[in-house]
Amino acid sequence: MATASARAGSADTRRVARIAQRRQRLLGSALELFAERGYEETSVGAIVAHARMSKSAFYEHFSTKEHCFRELLAAEGGDLIRDVLAEAARGHNHHERLGIGITRFVHECFDRSTVARLMIIESVGLSASVDEVRHELQARFADAVAEEVRHAMAHDAFYADKDPVVFGRACVGAVQDAVSYYLTHPGIDADDLAASLCRIFAP
Repeated sequence: MATASARAGSADTRRVARIAQRRQRLLGSALELFAERGYEETSVGAIVAHARMSKSAFYEHFSTKEHCFRELLAAEGGDLIRDVLAEAARGHNHHERLGIGITRFVHECFDRSTVARLMIIESVGLSASVDEVRHELQARFADAVAEEVRHAMAHDAFYADKDPVVFGRACVGAVQDAVSYYLTHPGIDADDLAASLCRIFAP
């Protein structure tokens, strides 16, 4: 009885693993195509052809192309923001944490340009549900910046007259806009862009 139960459990584990693997294949193909062609020019047919899977397999995991995009944005964008905030937290003071956060974000976007294109180019104005995910990602970054400004106001003259919430939103908006521009108009490397942004927001 125990042996039969163990075999059934093992079979279930393998089935779950296969389902997860198929989902990741679809997401990987979708990420590549959304970044390369854009959301509008990427069809479900193109995604499944790239993944060498069927449309029925796609719809086992996602109700629509937009659902697939939203899941990608939440997962990949969430990972990127988490990595940025974790690195920034290693700074010893507000100045270091702000500088590290901005620099790491710029480098992550240049290094993971497919994810960056989803998060700050393709997702903009796509739909209310996608905007909700994008705004949540932006808010995590902006809230972290605002918290640093809040702590800095009492002893750093540069931040003394700044509204933390406004500064956080302005900082993240400007950083993302600059990255978006230079991802589509090459001409400056990540180090130079990050240094320029730090001179503005973390002098």
